Amino acid sequence: MRVSGKVALVTGGSRGIGRAIVETLAREGAKVAFVYKGSQEAANALASEQTAQGREVIAIQGDVASTEDSDRIVAEVVAKWGRLDILVNNAGIIKDGLLATMERPDWQAVIDTNLTGVYNFCHAAVRQMMGQRYGRIINMSSVAAEFGNQGQVNYAASKGGIQGLTRCLATEIGRRNITVNAVAPGFIETDMTQAVRNAAESKIKDGVPLKRLGKPEDIANAVLFLASDEASYVTGVTLTVDGGLTLGGF
Repeated sequence: MRVSGKVALVTGGSRGIGRAIVETLAREGAKVAFVYKGSQEAANALASEQTAQGREVIAIQGDVASTEDSDRIVAEVVAKWGRLDILVNNAGIIKDGLLATMERPDWQAVIDTNLTGVYNFCHAAVRQMMGQRYGRIINMSSVAAEFGNQGQVNYAASKGGIQGLTRCLATEIGRRNITVNAVAPGFIETDMTQAVRNAAESKIKDGVPLKRLGKPEDIANAVLFLASDEASYVTGVTLTVDGGLTLGGF
């Protein structure tokens, strides 16, 4: 198993891509804690399902935009398992709208969750990883960071910021045997993309060379690679997982 004995923390882990990441890391031998904000029923169900299969998985409620919550959650994981090897910053939200009519709260909410949430958990985890002289940090970006979709200035700004944060942090802590990478999904079949898929799924598929939408497992497998020792010489990069969408657009 590729991450056997490792301790992982996944934010936004109760549904969609996050759920697939939790399941994949646990299946591959990691002890996994995942953060959820409001989906308590889904979170408890996931933890129970994994525990029933003999895997060590726990759910922790918290808001990634809160410094207090991020510090508390990282401390709780370290107290339970003695270390933290893998951090996956997956939590994210969308509040789309054209800039001319976008309300300030919609801008701020996306930045606070998607970008500041990554800062919060990296900040809380880095000292532990530095002390261990080992760590794998994987941040969830998006092809929206470079694609230029109308109505996504807040989302694109947050995801572009994640890529910049990833590159800079990789240079700061690489000497401590900690890698920092990002994954940029394309159109993935999740609740978050349902509205877009309802409006333009056939058009999206036409623009994807592989002629299909991605599955959450496609992203989880990319995260698993970056979390494993197979990627020990990979740091500061953004791995695009989009079926070729950004090769030509649509």
